[in-house]
Amino acid sequence: MDKSVTEFFMKMEKVPTVTAQERRVRTVKGKPVFYDSPRIKSAKALLVAHLKQHRPLKPYDSGVRLRVSWLFPKGRHKDGEYRTTKPDTDNLQKMLKDCMTMCGYWKDDALVASEMCEKFWAEVPGIYIRIEEL
Repeated sequence: MDKSVTEFFMKMEKVPTVTAQERRVRTVKGKPVFYDSPRIKSAKALLVAHLKQHRPLKPYDSGVRLRVSWLFPKGRHKDGEYRTTKPDTDNLQKMLKDCMTMCGYWKDDALVASEMCEKFWAEVPGIYIRIEEL
């Protein structure tokens, strides 16, 4: 049986650097209420707009391997040089996987059983994604 693979590149002039860790909290009737800042809302909207164009015809319903390369505008760096500064890969991935869940890539991001994430400086900024059924 052939395993399903979804692979694409989302070219973006400005790759989101805001992360899910930047959620805000306020108190309502003595209880904490978490909410997304305008920056998070904007980053999620950008990701969802790009992700919707590439979603699989049928959501994954079994374990997957997720490979993501975050390619940031290179500025003074060399094309392909690893980015070793913030944001952290785990924080970038959290919001991306949440947006992929919203777009119907899978029933639950808990299905991501294997994951590889890299950050680079690049001539062509964007996000490369490959999903392989395990």
